[in-house]
Amino acid sequence: MMPNGSARRTGTALTERQKIAWLRLIRSDNVGPATFRDLVNHFGSAEAALEALPELSRRGGAGRTIRVASVDDAERELEAAHRFGAVFVGIGEPDYPPALKEIDGAPPLLAVKGDLKAAIRPSLGIVGSRNASISGAKFAAMIAREAGAAGYVISSGLARGIDTAAHRASLQTGTIAALGGGLDRPYPPENVGLLQEITSGAGLAISEMPFGWEPRARDFPRRNRLIAGVSLGVAIIEAANRSGSLITARCAADFGRLVFAVPGSPLDPRCHGTNDLLKQGATVTTSPADVIEALAPLSRDDLFSRLEIKEPAVEEMRFPRPAPATPGDGDRARIVEALGPTPVEIDDVIRHTGLSASEVHLILLELDLAGQLCRHGANLVSLISIE
Repeated sequence: MMPNGSARRTGTALTERQKIAWLRLIRSDNVGPATFRDLVNHFGSAEAALEALPELSRRGGAGRTIRVASVDDAERELEAAHRFGAVFVGIGEPDYPPALKEIDGAPPLLAVKGDLKAAIRPSLGIVGSRNASISGAKFAAMIAREAGAAGYVISSGLARGIDTAAHRASLQTGTIAALGGGLDRPYPPENVGLLQEITSGAGLAISEMPFGWEPRARDFPRRNRLIAGVSLGVAIIEAANRSGSLITARCAADFGRLVFAVPGSPLDPRCHGTNDLLKQGATVTTSPADVIEALAPLSRDDLFSRLEIKEPAVEEMRFPRPAPATPGDGDRARIVEALGPTPVEIDDVIRHTGLSASEVHLILLELDLAGQLCRHGANLVSLISIE
């Protein structure tokens, strides 16, 4: 996928029925991206997984009946998206961002609005301080303009300061705004006009949150994860300690992306986080060329098409699978006893208990849907509570 060439579109479109089932499943209680993937791969389809949810959560020890999103719920959200001029894109569909597809726990469905071609072009993330300095905002705009001219879409979080400067500088060449709430609930309010410029031009807005969802503080790390996930690398400009930009940098590093950091004055609190990133090995960035030259080897057309997915791809099966065997209470107790508050690898759980991989994964799904399991990424799990 060369920056100045045409992007490759691969994948298979979901049917309307499948999309409704996918939306119902991801909007049901205790179903996150990793649980969604495991459910569909285990039961063969989202529809089959939906039927199994109540029984799975009961076996996992849920104290109440799990809420399963209804067909009406899904159809209302699809209609809200249609009225807003947005669509939902599934992880196996041609318009799903190819870099995002490769991360651990990628969102199965994205709500998107704007130019869908932006989703499948190579992207550079640019994030930083909301109370940016004049020089910081200028440098962010400079990187965005030159990277955009080189063929890269600029991804950011629609926040004040650095994010706004990066988006505005790349309106003509293409920019992606990742939102912490629903597409119809952008934050901050003063950037509503900017979002309209993005989605009516060469840009795209994306969110994994439901329509009507007002963003809360705890939702913004998911937005930061989206920025890192869609990008080949992220440039951090003026990030204070414990800032959201450092969450984006950490996610990027976890995903194997490049992390660029712009050095700043040690007397400026806005630069403490970026200077620490440089101590940790981030690429020193003093010109747009530093970023563009480093990204060039990662922008090949075959980069993501050649990668192997460690877990089975999330997909609907043409034929239903045989009903999986139900684990016994003794097997479930062995796994609960083996788990604790410290994250452990699922492979270690399999070895420790002597149960088959399919039995362990099914019991973990039961505990997850009952609200007793915490997934940490990288195939790590821990127990939240034991009743």
